[in-house]
Parts: sequence; C-alpha cells; structure tokens
Amino acid sequence: MTDATDENRDPSRRGPSRVDDAFHVFDTTLRDGAQREGINLTVADKLAIARHLDDFGVGFIEGGWPGANPRDTEFFARAQEEIDFRHAQLVAFGATRRAGGKASEDPQVKALVESGAPVVTLVAKSHDRHVELALRTTLEENLEMVRDTVSYLRSQDRRVFVDCEHFFDGYRANPQYAKAVVRAASEAGADVVVLCDTNGGMLPAQVQAVVATVLADTGARLGIHAQDDTGCAVANTLAAVDAGATHVQCTANGYGERVGNSNLFPVVAALELKYGMKVLPEGALSEMTRISHAIAEVVNLTPSTHQPYVGVSAFAHKGGLHASAIKVDPALYQHIDPEQVGNTMRMLVSDMAGRASIELKGKELGVDLGGDRELIGRVVERVKARELRGYTYEAADASFELMLREEIEGKARKYFEVESWRAIVEDRPDGSHANEATVKLFAKGERIVATAEGNGPVNALDRALRVGLERIYPQLAKLELVDYKVRILEGKHGTQSTTRVLISTSDGTGEWSTVGVAENVIAASWQALEDAYTYGLLRAGVEPAE
Repeated sequence: MTDATDENRDPSRRGPSRVDDAFHVFDTTLRDGAQREGINLTVADKLAIARHLDDFGVGFIEGGWPGANPRDTEFFARAQEEIDFRHAQLVAFGATRRAGGKASEDPQVKALVESGAPVVTLVAKSHDRHVELALRTTLEENLEMVRDTVSYLRSQDRRVFVDCEHFFDGYRANPQYAKAVVRAASEAGADVVVLCDTNGGMLPAQVQAVVATVLADTGARLGIHAQDDTGCAVANTLAAVDAGATHVQCTANGYGERVGNSNLFPVVAALELKYGMKVLPEGALSEMTRISHAIAEVVNLTPSTHQPYVGVSAFAHKGGLHASAIKVDPALYQHIDPEQVGNTMRMLVSDMAGRASIELKGKELGVDLGGDRELIGRVVERVKARELRGYTYEAADASFELMLREEIEGKARKYFEVESWRAIVEDRPDGSHANEATVKLFAKGERIVATAEGNGPVNALDRALRVGLERIYPQLAKLELVDYKVRILEGKHGTQSTTRVLISTSDGTGEWSTVGVAENVIAASWQALEDAYTYGLLRAGVEPAE
C-alpha cells in the first residue's frame, strides 16, 4: 500500500477543515439517494440539500456524475460558485476508464477532472463475473483499469476513493480476486477503498468478518457502503466500523434505490453517542432532527414518523407504566436524551393512559393539573370512555387540551353556540355536483345564519362556519384546514359503521389536530371542525363569550 502524500493528509490543502480526517462521514444522498423511486431532484433541490448536509457537518458530499447528464454537470458548476462549504468537500462520482483505453484520454474521466471537485469516487468492478459479463474484459485488464484511472486522477491532484461494487458477493465467489482489486486501488494511490454491499444481502456478522479479513490481508484503508435490502444497512455499517472501517457512506433518511441505503442519521448518532467518536462539528448533532426533516421537505416526501432518533414518534410514550417511570426519570424508558439529537419527548394520551400520562401530557401542553388526583382521575376515566366510543387523542392534542380545560374550569370553552347545521349534496342531470352548507349559531348575543358552497360537504361546512364567525372573531381569517383523515371503525357493517375524523388546522405559525366521532362522516367532521375553531380562538388569546 502506498502512503498518501503529506499534501493529501494536510486538511489545510484540501479545502474546508473537518473534525478529524481519521474517520470519514461520506454522504451520497445527491447520487445514490436520488435513485429512490419517487425522488426527482432539480439542480436547485440538490443545491439546497448540499447546504443542509454541509450545515450538519458531514465530511464529504457526493454530488453526482458530471458528464453523465447535464443536471449533474450544472450542479457541480453552480455548487462551487454558490455554496461556501464550511465543513464538507464536494465529491464527483464516475467509473474507471474503458477497457483497452487510457484514463488520460477517456471522456468521462476528463469530465471528473473538469468538474472541479477536489475528491473523486470511482466505481470499480470487484466481482469476477461482473468483470467478464458486464465489462466484457479480462480480470487482469480490469485491474489495470483501476490502476490507470486512480493514478491519472492522483496526477491531477485529486483525492481518490474507490467503490468496489458488489464486493461482498464477489468476495464470496472469488476472494482472491476481490482482494486483488482492493490492492490495485490502494497501491495506485486511492486514499480509501470502499467495500460495497451493492445488492444489500449481507448480515452484520458476515460484514464484520469480511472487513476484518480484507483489512488484515491488504492493509488498505477501508470504507463501507451498505444497501438496506435485508433491513440491516445501519447494522452492517456499524459492524464494518467494528472491524476497522474508517469511512462510512450513507444517505439522508436512508433514501436510495430499492428499499434504500444505510441511513446517515442513525449511523452518525450511534458513532457519536454510542461509540463516543467525534465525527461532527461541535453542536451539529443537536441539529439532526431539523436537518432530517428539512431534507425530507426538499425531496417532497413526508418525514418518517418512526425513524430512529429523528422521527416524531422516536421518543413518544403511550403506556401508563412507561409514563409512571418517566415521571420519576425519563432515562428509565429512553436510551438517550432527545435534545441531544434535536428531538423532544412526547406523551400520547389513549385508553392505555394512567394518571402519570395525563399529568405529563398536561405539563407538555402548558396546562398545570396541580397534582389534583381527583381531577386527574376524572380525565383518565373520560379518556378511556371516549376512546371506547372511537375517539383517539394521541393524534388530537387540541381536542384533548379542550377536554382538559373543561374538567379544570368546570365547563366547556364556548365561543359560539350551535343552533343547527345542514349540508346538501346535489347531483345535477348534466353530471355536475353542488355542495352547500348552512349553519345557524349564536355568538356574543347575536344570532347568525350563514350559507356557503364548497368542493365537498365538509369544505362547505368549514366555509359556512368561517363566513358566520369571521366578522365577530377576525382571528379566524388566519385559519386553514391543512389535512383531513377519515377512518371507518369496527363494530357495525358497511354504511352503519362508526366514523372517526381527524382534522389538522394551521394559523400560519403552528398546527393542531382535532377529532370527531359519529355514525355519519359529516357529523364527525362537524365535531372536529368545532374543536378546531374553538382551539384556534383559544390559541389566539380570545376570551370565551359570556
């Protein structure tokens, strides 16, 4: 193995400084992650994600394959002009030269140099069958392709990482040849040789054994790139680290082809919090939840609620037994302090709730129950009775808070009294439809009758309620219904079933959810709408009508 030059080892000569070049956190969201079904990144999207990743403090950001498509070529040109990287280095991805040619004359190798990226990752074949069937060349020529391309890029002052594609499958088929590819890359000047579980079929014990053997037999600096087809990508990545790998390749939120790649956030959290390794700049780990969700917004995918560390349910507690213990010490049922990764603990209220759950949830909502055991007991029984009827409060904090305040204050918060409401759905002979709603209510001593049309009966009711109340409560003008979910509950057959409706509402600065349950979907929706408007006025600081 040829040692890297002093210039290559000196962080001051390689652009932005990192925590420690002894261990690499390498992100490939912009290339491998972008291969996920449903993700289609524009250049602007890629630039936005690159900024987020640099803020997070990863050491390397693989931006794509310059020369392979105009979008990636444009990205590299714009990234170097528009982004002042503080922590990461930009990496260009490409392949070894073509068989029978010269790296110095290969157009795609030249495009890697012309990208201006200080680091290049080369994909190389390390499975003998892939060499013979996909590249249609000899095993020796493949080794020469690796040597020539790495050497040429090193002569162009580029730092080189080599991804050994299908390495673990290749190692199983022909271990001597797979290791020969590692040696060829390392001896030609590659700083890291990455062992890729391209098909994602490996298990942690297998990865650890192979990495340890290859490290001992070649002396090369090794990295790991794991796909998640067995659900073990994060575990496989950490197993490789246990075996001596000092370079991990991951994607934000585990995005990637098929079922995805090793997830950047659990890997980094494990390295920092479980292994005690410093792989991010000071304070960056606490930004992890924000960064995860921000990247999800850019790719237009809903953040996974149950993702480790950063999901909204990662530190959510439902069982009464858990809540009782957490009231004494949160560490009894949490493996880390959520604030370490920028997340928060949440208490879920359900029919599993006990006194501790209700008390902690009240505190979370800013409602002090004062340790009143009788009051808390009433709330527990009311929650259990209503959940038996089909209500759910773990996803409807606003409805729960209104219930809580009603028990404390001895009466429900009333900003308006409903006399009646009506929704009409009309089918016309020409095939068109009309939805109209009328609400009759009292607010501040005034009887109000309001009618509105909508694109459905619930939307018409929402508009009619708004038309009737906005003059008296102008704060309602900011409210917007942002989500609407219907679930048919068990218990009766077909259209006689009980219906539960969850509505999410926003005032532009925050969002809250309310619930309604009835034997008809319109009535359930009306309940949720009433709670949504009531909570919106409470949140705005409006005093209830006398």
